[in-house]
Amino acid sequence: MDNIETFIEKFITAVDFQEAVEIEPDTKLTDLPEWDSLAALGVIVMFDMEYGKTITGEHLKQASTVQDLYQLLA
Repeated sequence: MDNIETFIEKFITAVDFQEAVEIEPDTKLTDLPEWDSLAALGVIVMFDMEYGKTITGEHLKQASTVQDLYQLLA
């Protein structure tokens, strides 16, 4: 399993931010300027393609931080 720093790099790529953003494990998803349904879909695809793990929109609704997403890998 990737460490949190590598996960964050993949997360940034998956969301495809237009402007550079500083993301830490405790960054709240709702505070991200481009966190929307398209970004969520990118994260779902990232979990599937990068980690072979299926997550749903319900998983994303329950996650409030980037760390919460990372913990879905466990």
